[in-house]
Amino acid sequence: MINRFVYIAVGIAALGGLLFGYDTGVISGAILFIKAEFSLSPTMEELVVSAVLLGAALGAAAGGALTGRFGRRKMIILSGIIFTLSAIGTALAPSVGYLIGAMVASGIGIGIASFISPMYIAELAPAEARGSLVAVNMLAITTGILTAYLVDYAFSASHGWRYMFALAVAPSVGLVIGMWWLPDSPRWLISKSKIDEARKILQRARTTSDVDPEIKNIQKSMAEQDEGGMAGLLQPSLRMPMIVGLGLATFQQITGINTVIYYAPTIFKFVGISAAGPAILAGAGLAAVMWCFHVLAIFLLDRIGRRPLLLTGVAGQIVGLGVLGAAFQFPQLVSFKSDVAITGLVIYVACFAFGLGPIFWLLISEIYPLKNRGIAMSAVTVTNWVMNLLVAVTFLSLVAVLGHAHTFWFYGLVAVGAWTFFYRLVPETKGKTLEQIEAHWRSGKAPRKL
Repeated sequence: MINRFVYIAVGIAALGGLLFGYDTGVISGAILFIKAEFSLSPTMEELVVSAVLLGAALGAAAGGALTGRFGRRKMIILSGIIFTLSAIGTALAPSVGYLIGAMVASGIGIGIASFISPMYIAELAPAEARGSLVAVNMLAITTGILTAYLVDYAFSASHGWRYMFALAVAPSVGLVIGMWWLPDSPRWLISKSKIDEARKILQRARTTSDVDPEIKNIQKSMAEQDEGGMAGLLQPSLRMPMIVGLGLATFQQITGINTVIYYAPTIFKFVGISAAGPAILAGAGLAAVMWCFHVLAIFLLDRIGRRPLLLTGVAGQIVGLGVLGAAFQFPQLVSFKSDVAITGLVIYVACFAFGLGPIFWLLISEIYPLKNRGIAMSAVTVTNWVMNLLVAVTFLSLVAVLGHAHTFWFYGLVAVGAWTFFYRLVPETKGKTLEQIEAHWRSGKAPRKL
C-alpha cells in the first residue's frame, strides 16, 4: 500500500521527466520552421537538433558529482531553474548561434533531471511498488513528448516555433515550486548521517511508523560498501552492474528510438505526408501510442517483472524496424508505402514504450550502491546521451549513404545484438530492496541469479 505523500512526491519529481520529454520532443516540429527561417543546410539542421543532446551529456556529467554533495532535491530544483531560463532563451533567439546556445542550456537541465528524478523516486518508494513509481517518470517523459507534438501542431499553421519553446516555462516553474516544499531523499540523508531527518521522511512515506528496521538495513548496507565516488566505480563488485548499465544505455539509443522522436515528421515526409501540419500530427499519434504502452508498463513492471518486458519489447522493436525498412525497400509496396511504414513505426514505438524505454531508467536507479549511485548513474546517463547525440547527428547522413530501408534494417541488426546482451546479463530486480540488490553484487554471483 502506498500513501498519499509518496504519490505527491512522485508526481512533482516526475515534472522533471515531463520537461525532459517536452524539450527533446518539441524540436521535431520546430525544426521544420527553424530550417526555413534560418535557411539551414542538412548539417546545420543536425547541429541544431543535436545541441540539446550535447548539453544533456554535460548536465549528466556534472550532475553525478553534485547530487552526492548537495542532494537530489537541490539538483532537481536547479534543473527546473535551468529549464525556465532556457525556455525563455530559445523563444527569444535572434540567430542560429544564440538558439544553439540556449538549446545547450536546455540540454543541461535535461541531463540533470533525466537521472536524478528517477533516482529520487526510487530512493523514496517502497520496494514492492518501486518499478511502477519509477515508471511514472517515464510516463511523464512520454507525456512531455506528446504535449510537444500537440503544441507543435497547434502553432504549425502560424509557423510559431518560438511559442513552442516558450510554453515550457509553466511546468519548469511548477517543478521549482513543488520541489522547494518536498524533503530530500531519505537514503541520501542517511548517507550524510542525518538519521532523524531521514526517519521523519520515511515515516511519512511508509504505511508504518516503525521505520527503524529499514534505516538499519540502509546503514548496514552502506557499512559493507567499498569506496564511493569515481574511484569506487572501479571496484570489483561494481564491474558487472557497470557493464549492465552501460550496455542498457548504449543499446537504448543505438537501436534508433530518437530518430523517431526527433525526426518523426521528417520520416513521415519521406513516406509521402508532405505538409508540415499533418506530418507533425502523425508524430503526435506515435507519441500517443508510446504514452498508452507506458501506462501498460506501469501496471506490469511489479507484476510480471523487468526481464520479460525488456526481452519481449526489444523483440518487437526488431519486428517494427524490419517492417519499416520493407516499406522503403520493395517497389510493390509503393501504393500503400505510408501505411506499411506507419505500421512499422507503431510496432517499434509501442514495444519500446513497455520495454527498453522505461526499464533502462528503472534499472539504473536500482542496481548501484548508495555510495556510488549518483556517480554511477551519471556515467551511464552520459553514455546514453552521447549515444543519443551520435544517432541524431548521423541519421540523415546514414539515410543519404545507405538509403532508407538499409538504415532501418541496420538499427534492427543492432537490436538483435541488444536482445542477446539483455538475455545474458540483465538481472530481475522485481520485489528486491535496493540493499538486497547491492548485497547480490557484493556476493560476486552472476546477474541472472538475483
